[in-house]
Amino acid sequence: MKCIGSIARLAVALSVVLAASSCGKQTQQQAKSQSKTAASGKITVGVSLLTRTHPFYQDLEAGLKEAAAQNGYELLVTAGEFDVAKQKDQVQDFIVRKVDAIILSPCDSKSIGTSIRAANDAGIPVFTADIACLADGVKVISHVASDNIAGGALAAQAVVRAIRGTGEVAIIDHPEVESVIQRVKGFEDELAKAPDVTIVAKLSGHGTKDQAFRTAEDILQAHPNLAAIFGINDDSALGALAAVEKAGKVGRVTIIGFDAVPEARAAIQAGKIYADVIQQPQLIGQKTIEAIKTYFAGGTVAPTVLIPCALFGPESAEVSTK
Repeated sequence: MKCIGSIARLAVALSVVLAASSCGKQTQQQAKSQSKTAASGKITVGVSLLTRTHPFYQDLEAGLKEAAAQNGYELLVTAGEFDVAKQKDQVQDFIVRKVDAIILSPCDSKSIGTSIRAANDAGIPVFTADIACLADGVKVISHVASDNIAGGALAAQAVVRAIRGTGEVAIIDHPEVESVIQRVKGFEDELAKAPDVTIVAKLSGHGTKDQAFRTAEDILQAHPNLAAIFGINDDSALGALAAVEKAGKVGRVTIIGFDAVPEARAAIQAGKIYADVIQQPQLIGQKTIEAIKTYFAGGTVAPTVLIPCALFGPESAEVSTK
């Protein structure tokens, strides 16, 4: 009986060891950072945004910095500027510097996977803001973003209203980016409910004004009866507007954008763009830091946090463009 009791005690001890082992690198990193906080009061977070030139990401960065300051975190903020190779170098630098966490807005939702895997192997928790990673076999603690599917649906509803439920529509896309994939899906799914509205073109403008301008020119030439264009961000919408103006079709081609940056709001006030989907980038930044704080406190972090969108249209054009 003593032998059986000893075996039972050994089994219990072994199960405790295995359970502790199964917690993996995530728990180790949490403990490490909690210890660091107790010792120095400073958590260092590496941040690589898609860009720092766009108002959306400037607001997102402001939200990150505000929340980080409130929690005593140090932020190392960089941006890939649409270049995933540059962003991968930034992540590698964060790993070498042994930051406590990494926040990414991927330049390419699939290609960034190798860098996230490297951070995983180094035991550094990764969080994504605005744009998710679509690569297989990687671990992202939490993704904080706009509800882009719902936002895309709002854009489609605006299009249907503007063209009175009938006509040809084009999408200026940027399919390398997960947030765009989601908003285009929401747009297409909602537009499918309008049987007399047809999507006749879906071409990439790479999320930039100059390339969207050239893309819109091609679409307008190929589809002279085009009724509306959905630009997946405001650079796309403003590029499309420049092409519509050049073609002398202002007022004949409805434009819907996404972001409601000041320039787009001014165009709405002037009657050149019909409507824009509004996001809350500052809140996205704040919620991302909140997720990091919860993680290091040992709490349960939601794998996805979606922030609601709204529509900025003719009826709301009196809102400040600051």
